[in-house]
Amino acid sequence: MSSEPRPAPFRIPEGIFAELAAGGGSAQAVAFLERAERARRLLLLRTLLDRLAPLPTPLTPAPGAWRALKEAATRAPEPVDRLLLAPATGGWIAHLLRRTHGTATGPALWAEAGYLCALAVSASLSAGTRADLRVPLHDGALVLPGLGMARLAEAERGLTVGRARTDGGRLRLAGPARGGGEATLTVRPATVSLGGEGAREGDVVRGDVVRGDAPGQEAARETTTPPGREPLLGGEVPGILGGHEPPYASWIPLRTLAHRSPAGPVAIPLDDLDPYRDLDDPLPPARLDQDEAEAWQRLFEEAVAVLAEPGGSGPGRFDPAAIHAVVPWGRTSTVPPAPPTVRVSASSGDSFGAMVIARPSSAVALAETLVHEFQHSKLAALLHLFPLLEDDREERYYAPWRADPRHLTGLLHGAYAFTGVAGFWRDRLTAARARGGDEGSDDRRGPDDRRDVGDGHRPADNREGTRHDQAVESAGYHFALRRTQSRLVVRTLLAEGRLTPQGRALVTGLARTLDGWLREPVPAAALARARTAALLHRTEWRLRNVVPVSDAAHAPDLPRFRSDRTTWPDVRTHAFATRPTAPRTADEHLAAGDPAVALARYADQLTVDPTDPHTLAGWIVARAALEPGRTARRMLARPELLQPLPSG
Repeated sequence: MSSEPRPAPFRIPEGIFAELAAGGGSAQAVAFLERAERARRLLLLRTLLDRLAPLPTPLTPAPGAWRALKEAATRAPEPVDRLLLAPATGGWIAHLLRRTHGTATGPALWAEAGYLCALAVSASLSAGTRADLRVPLHDGALVLPGLGMARLAEAERGLTVGRARTDGGRLRLAGPARGGGEATLTVRPATVSLGGEGAREGDVVRGDVVRGDAPGQEAARETTTPPGREPLLGGEVPGILGGHEPPYASWIPLRTLAHRSPAGPVAIPLDDLDPYRDLDDPLPPARLDQDEAEAWQRLFEEAVAVLAEPGGSGPGRFDPAAIHAVVPWGRTSTVPPAPPTVRVSASSGDSFGAMVIARPSSAVALAETLVHEFQHSKLAALLHLFPLLEDDREERYYAPWRADPRHLTGLLHGAYAFTGVAGFWRDRLTAARARGGDEGSDDRRGPDDRRDVGDGHRPADNREGTRHDQAVESAGYHFALRRTQSRLVVRTLLAEGRLTPQGRALVTGLARTLDGWLREPVPAAALARARTAALLHRTEWRLRNVVPVSDAAHAPDLPRFRSDRTTWPDVRTHAFATRPTAPRTADEHLAAGDPAVALARYADQLTVDPTDPHTLAGWIVARAALEPGRTARRMLARPELLQPLPSG
């Protein structure tokens, strides 16, 4: 391993670019992106090392830590490469470069720079080499990237300096004890698999506190780790993770999600420990309860099974083994129960293959999110290779999956991610049809020629058929909605004229994929609901964001935005996925294909609050459905121009 830059340009093969431009990407394409990310990571690391070299520090200086890391890489290149390509390593490099530029803040710079020492310790442990490094301790704890966290007993609180010595895969950690003396821990660190097979928890040899003895004398007398007391697998973890100081030293392993790929078992970190696991600033550990961690494993296995279902080919399909880390967000226990949908998910170009996810209860929702976030990782890696557009970062564009205006880069990311999501639902539609022996005959039925489902009078032997119909309808709806929305954004990107040659080739590839999908049949009722939901979102977005200016100088594509705009919940996208069987509200009547009743209900609501954007959007779309034509098209194009209380 070397931090020297490559002497030749990094070139992407034409076939691999074509795969990625279509929105997909084979295992070979993903492997290429990983190699590109590694090259970029080393270049950034070289830049960072140059900036850290003169930094005053009580820790092992950066050049010394780098030498230990290189020595480990010489003996065991593959595990050290995985460590360097780990998402948290990328997040740390990017954050620290921002700190050296003065655009980010954090704890003492020498302490954040000390993450390099922790990387070197982890590398040495993986390779079995010897190393002796001064490392930063936070409340007596040292996070070892890719392995877990070592914690000293009765350690001095706050930020201190410790000493980490490695030999043959064993770590001896020492640091100042509270009240004087030295706290020590000897451990053979290892991760633990939530899948059960081959799980190793790490062997805590002993943890000691030495007070007032002669230098170099080690007394195993006060706090040798009690048998069975190591909090290795969850529950409340005391001290830095729980709120009270433990009387014993411990090793807290990084848990991994187990996945069996065609190439063999894969361990995917479920990272709740690393300070750089999030998307920006460092954050403390947030250890999951054991029940919550096991819930993640069960749900992940179910999501992987969803992704493995027979379906189509292209965007929306990928091997979960390509995931580098899953970072749980927002909850550490199974109480309260998880919602069915993913409320929060995110990824960062600095952390290839990582996904910050709030766990849902639905395997399909998790599988969709895995696809979505990996699409972002692929596009971010492409953006690291060459510019795809010229972006002034002005947030003025409509994105059908956002409540706020977006800049062009955000628009491109959304188009790429949701093309993958559309492909995911295309596969679910194919799989649902295959399970029911359906060949698409439902696609030709009109909204008035549909089966009566869910009315309580269906024979018991047809219940399976009902579930099949619902699965086909739901998948068809999501496929139709996301392909339509993605194609709209692709059209905007092509029309703006700010794409580079590579960017135009990429977006043209997405357009080709989506145009092919738009010709594929979808159940008629699901298609109608998808089109209605798309119109509702755009209409409400304009009502909430755009100033109602009627002069010709402000065309629909160049809106003026309200200064008082705020975020708003998109409740209709998921609500319209299922056809209501007993509609009551205006939205339900509209989703059921009855715009006349919906229009009357919306009108009643507008008498109470004539300016409510949500209700007004429903009224406009229902009115346009009843009276299609030029007036309806105008109303949908510029809904913000409508009077607060429409008549009729």
